Amino acid sequence: MEAKKKLKLPAGIQTFEEIINQGYVYVDKTQYLVNLIDTGKIYFLARPRRFGKSLTVSTFDALFSGEKKLFKGLYAEEFVNRPDYQPSPVIRLDMSKVTTDRGIEGLYESMQNLTRAAAKKLNVELSETQLSGDLLGELIATAANKYNQKVVMLIDEYDKPYTDFFNDSTMAETVRKALRNYYSQIKAADEYIRFTFFTGISKFTRMGVFSTLNTMTDISMSPKYAEICGYTEDEITCYFPDYLEETASYMKMSVYELIEKMRYYYNGFSFDREAKARLYNPHSTLLFFQDMSFANFWIETGTSKVIADFMKDRNLTVEQFIDYPVSVDFVRSPGDMDKTPPEGFLYQAGYLTLRPGKTDDLSLDYPNTEVLNAMSEMVTQNMLAYKDESYHHCRADALDGLWNKNSKILIGAFNRLLASIPYDDYESAARQGMSNKKVDMKPQEWLFRNAIQSFLQGCGVMVASEVHTNKGRADLVVSYRGNLWVIEIKVARDGSNANRKAKEAYRQIIKNNYAAPYTNAICLGLCIDDKERQITASFSS
Repeated sequence: MEAKKKLKLPAGIQTFEEIINQGYVYVDKTQYLVNLIDTGKIYFLARPRRFGKSLTVSTFDALFSGEKKLFKGLYAEEFVNRPDYQPSPVIRLDMSKVTTDRGIEGLYESMQNLTRAAAKKLNVELSETQLSGDLLGELIATAANKYNQKVVMLIDEYDKPYTDFFNDSTMAETVRKALRNYYSQIKAADEYIRFTFFTGISKFTRMGVFSTLNTMTDISMSPKYAEICGYTEDEITCYFPDYLEETASYMKMSVYELIEKMRYYYNGFSFDREAKARLYNPHSTLLFFQDMSFANFWIETGTSKVIADFMKDRNLTVEQFIDYPVSVDFVRSPGDMDKTPPEGFLYQAGYLTLRPGKTDDLSLDYPNTEVLNAMSEMVTQNMLAYKDESYHHCRADALDGLWNKNSKILIGAFNRLLASIPYDDYESAARQGMSNKKVDMKPQEWLFRNAIQSFLQGCGVMVASEVHTNKGRADLVVSYRGNLWVIEIKVARDGSNANRKAKEAYRQIIKNNYAAPYTNAICLGLCIDDKERQITASFSS
């Protein structure tokens, strides 16, 4: 018997037809699409980049275009074979193709070209008008009349021209108005439209799309559609068994152990208002199976320098957004990206995700280890005065010290890190973070601990802060390649004795049983001089 051919990994493939016809794995999400078609007319879905929005749009395109053979064996096979099934002309607009680097006139021209390209695909002739909004309205009406069928509108990355200017509020406002006028044609042409589906990463709340399309159903936080994009763990085990076995064998572990590690590193995105569903980012998952190594794949696809600058310009730290409380109303409408507070921006960009709150509200946190470590590395590198050289030397020494249980090498790495950071920019960040977290710690001590924690997380090391025991909270618990470190930090101020402070930190670890839950943990008390901003004394087991 001929062995069944293994399907290919669809890394970077966003076209449904290509995935089906060229032998790629397709995780069947068509049940959600059929339900949307059966129950409503105009929808909006917000998801971070690289989360399958474009593939969803491409699948809708095939569903409405009559490509019945593509759905054989999928949930939607029943839909395309219904007696009353009718294909429709599809107007598909990928707004990520709109040019935004040639000013507002260039943007208008690019929108006109995009509209004319959609018309050409449908063999529709348009007038010579230079008004992009009028052109779209004309396309909708003309296509419906030509085919004697209501049209389907699919708008992918509808906010991309706007989010390109999130840090330029004047231009963002100009682009917002241009997009609002363009999309308003969809409401005006409602009689010609069968179905409309928008995707993006943000929801315009101020003079935006939702003021011109007030009947739109936003499914972004709906528990019913929480898994419409992204992979659940069950889907990974169902659709990728060959790759799980192959990767587990390569990494010399069982499939069960591999899934445990994948869950820790890549799972955790949540989008429903109950914060129950947990999803893997498809891009990271596919590249992990392709490379068979744990790496920060998702964050490498974005504008990491922009995010790092965003954090630095606003005196933000990574730690202050862990378990960050927010209201349900905030999550439903986090605000326009150029005006929203930092937590709203990071949430919409996908760097923070939803978690259950302590009451009826929700909280934000980093989705998984991949995002937390990558954010920590970005922010730490952006703080360093001599970025590449300082960071990589510090990283090599820190990992060497942790691996070889050598506190002298580890402290040397920490001191090189602290010496490279212009702390005057971060005093306010420490105070702001303390205010958010209600940390009972002086600003400078919090700042030193946060810098070391972010640095280690950026190195790919497991770090937990304020770890509770029955008698108190350990500053840092660090795990690297089987070695565990419990670290307590004190700050020497106004000539206080550094050695005494270091011993005090060590005794606090012992007295409060910080190391009791761990086997053979190394206990390390550190004292940092507040003027020198260096570790000047240490005491360890």
